[in-house]
Amino acid sequence: MTTESSRTTTPQGPPEAVALPMPKASQGARRAPQINVSCCAPGSSCSADAPPAKAAATPHAHKHGAEGHDHQDHDGHGHDAEDGHEGHDHGALPGWGRIGASLAAALAAELAHLLGPDTPVWHYGGMALAAVAILLAGLGIYKAGLKSLLRGQLGINTLMAVAVTGAFAIGQWPEAAMVMALYALAERIEEGAVGRARNAIGALLALSPDQAEVQQPGGQWQTLPAAEVAVGATVRVRPGGRVPLDGTVATGRSAVDESSVTGESLAVDKVPGDKLYAGTLNAQADLVMQVTSAAGDTTLDRIIRAVEEAQATRAPTQRFVDRFAAIYTPAVFVLAVVVAVGAPLVMGWGWFDAIYRALVLLVIACPCALVISTPVTVVSGLAAAARRGILVKGGAWLEQARGIRAVAFDKTGTITAGKPVLVGQAQFGGDAATDVARALAGRSDHPVSKAIAAGLGDAAGTDLPEVDDFTALAGRGVQGRIAGATWQLGNRRLMQERKLWTDAVEAAAAEHEAQGRSVTLLADADAVRALFAVADTLRPQAVQAVSDLKALGVVPVMLTGDHAAAAQAAAREAGIAEVQASLLPEHKLAAIAALQQKHGMTAMAGDGINDAPALAKADIGFAMGAAGTDVAMETADVVIMNDDLRRVAETVRLSRRTHRVLVQNITLALGIKAVFFGLALAGQATMWMAVFADMGASLLVVANGLRMLRPEGGTPAAKEASA
Repeated sequence: MTTESSRTTTPQGPPEAVALPMPKASQGARRAPQINVSCCAPGSSCSADAPPAKAAATPHAHKHGAEGHDHQDHDGHGHDAEDGHEGHDHGALPGWGRIGASLAAALAAELAHLLGPDTPVWHYGGMALAAVAILLAGLGIYKAGLKSLLRGQLGINTLMAVAVTGAFAIGQWPEAAMVMALYALAERIEEGAVGRARNAIGALLALSPDQAEVQQPGGQWQTLPAAEVAVGATVRVRPGGRVPLDGTVATGRSAVDESSVTGESLAVDKVPGDKLYAGTLNAQADLVMQVTSAAGDTTLDRIIRAVEEAQATRAPTQRFVDRFAAIYTPAVFVLAVVVAVGAPLVMGWGWFDAIYRALVLLVIACPCALVISTPVTVVSGLAAAARRGILVKGGAWLEQARGIRAVAFDKTGTITAGKPVLVGQAQFGGDAATDVARALAGRSDHPVSKAIAAGLGDAAGTDLPEVDDFTALAGRGVQGRIAGATWQLGNRRLMQERKLWTDAVEAAAAEHEAQGRSVTLLADADAVRALFAVADTLRPQAVQAVSDLKALGVVPVMLTGDHAAAAQAAAREAGIAEVQASLLPEHKLAAIAALQQKHGMTAMAGDGINDAPALAKADIGFAMGAAGTDVAMETADVVIMNDDLRRVAETVRLSRRTHRVLVQNITLALGIKAVFFGLALAGQATMWMAVFADMGASLLVVANGLRMLRPEGGTPAAKEASA
């Protein structure tokens, strides 16, 4: 039977190669992140001119236990050609100089139309200025729109091409020119705003220095490109410098700021044997490290790739919006045709007036604000989570976490640190008991003995007595001769066999055992001389993490393979009321199913191999990224890179905030469209107004989505009150 107390964990830092569902990049590859937050959906052709978008890497698909929840987005990574929405072709946009010249030409055409005499020279001169403005600002957009129209695709380029052509044909050439110039200007502004969300992940990659100081065979140090440094090389990191690659400290002691990887704000003390991660900042003294991961395969590189692929799998709201836009755009195009042709025949409108209103409708109809409202918000949310050390493996999990109603915690390595420490001791006589216990414990490799030796390190004397005839007593403890006397350091069973167990010892041991502690006793040939209690202590943030979840209305539960006394003690200290102990992995599966029936959406937080089935069965699985096993991190949907349990509640809060922003953006996009649709049908909207309505809505939803990159102010209670 595998229990949590028997699990091997690594308590220091994230693993060298975090097991995330992604392909490894080739070594030495340092590349810009491929984050798409534009109106142009991945996998679709943004324009007839532009090359097809590079297909996103297919995420690793795995299933959620018996329920078969597939992590792969079966709806695809974007629109197919038949979606009818070719989106923005930002590559076809002119530069700022051409946009300025286009605006000047459009303004001159407008002035010629308004102020010039009604003569052929002024008339054709104004038309020529308008044509120049259109060519300067929108030639690429116009060509892309016509080619898309020939393929039967209806998107913003198509709508703009038809609208500008129609306006020019009915004599509204100044307005056609100004519309195209303003559209190009607004697109450039929007492209810059969207770039902020894309750069939120790109900024992580910039943290890794391009060069490293590498020791050569002769002992001298040489600066080389980081991409050329091989695994096993010796690298020196100066104070104030960033770690170029993942590695292990060989010599030196320093404090390292790991916030870029784990989100932890406090610097972490590093000594020989500790892990270092690319992009982290060495704060104090020289460190010499052995490289364990080459460029392109560091923990930071893997985080960036994971966020890229998480964004590639479209979230539920995003998939809905894409499908809605694919129907909405052709529907409005048909409505514009009906207005242009049907209104004069049925309602007696003038042909000129009807066609103009139809053209205004086409410009307003662009669904870009609606389509872009979701990816920019989701990417910003994923980036904000990554900055805090929360690696969410898909937009679906970022959205769905808001619905969590219960969280089942594993005990050892999750609620507790997974490392036994000395928490109590008592002496029954003998001044030398502490030094003797430390001397015996220091000779043993047993985790409990190591905890006793470490715990007594500060309290014991500097010079330890010599131990002769040291012997390990299987299943009982250890024994040795010190200053001619035989001493034993062992458990209850050993003391009872030696007839040394007394009522006083029983009373002292029972007090600690009731709290789930492991009791070890020190005895000589005559009596028990000291008692040492060892326990796996709570993580520093466990109590606050449980309190935060309760404040969110989420029920915390403990599911553990440890014995009942230890489980109850840890749960009581953490503030968890519901505990299920002595569970095998299959029992945890049944417990998760029962919690789902009782509470609804249930998450599981764990770190071990025996937690993997429960992580898969849960609606959302949280894995500990520092102490967790590769299997747990592969199975989970969210990886907490620094094992800070408060990140579970933070994920729920971030999910609820993301949902609020998504709703706001969709409401803004559709609301503005609806208002201007009404104005256009009533004849109160011009083509200028239509462009400002479309681009204004796009800029509003982009700016609103980018708010996700900023931490939400106030206390957790205040945050939840606004939810």
